[in-house]
Amino acid sequence: MSEPVVCQRCGTARDPEGDPAAALAWVSDRDNGRTRWLCPTCARAHVRDIESKLPSEWW
Repeated sequence: MSEPVVCQRCGTARDPEGDPAAALAWVSDRDNGRTRWLCPTCARAHVRDIESKLPSEWW
């Protein structure tokens, strides 16, 4: 069984029984072998921070 998905910023838990389309709005990040998650609300609020971490090849 996998561990629950929880936003690292606000602590919101993703509903495993919820709308599958809503689950696609969650953002994951791998850091030192650990997966971290952002809920859709926090991801929208911090999109510039996320984009700044992309390698320059993306631009």
